[in-house]
Amino acid sequence: MTKPIDSDNLYLILPFKVTQMALLYAKKFNVKILDAIKIIYKSNTYRDLEREETKLWHLGPVALLEYMAEHN
Repeated sequence: MTKPIDSDNLYLILPFKVTQMALLYAKKFNVKILDAIKIIYKSNTYRDLEREETKLWHLGPVALLEYMAEHN
C-alpha cells in the first residue's frame, strides 16, 4: 500500500521535481544544469514547493516553471 504524501515524506519527491524543472530551465534559458538547480533551490517557488500544504508537488515541471515565472 502506498503512503500518501504528507509533510513527513514530501522531501522524498523534491529532488525529482527539481531535476525535471532544472532540465527544462537549462534548455529554455541556455544555462548549465547545475546553475539551473541552484536558481531553483534559491527561488520562492522552491520554498513554496517544500511546504506540503501548498500542494505544488502535484504540478509537473512545466507548470512549476510557469509558477516560478509568476512568483519570483
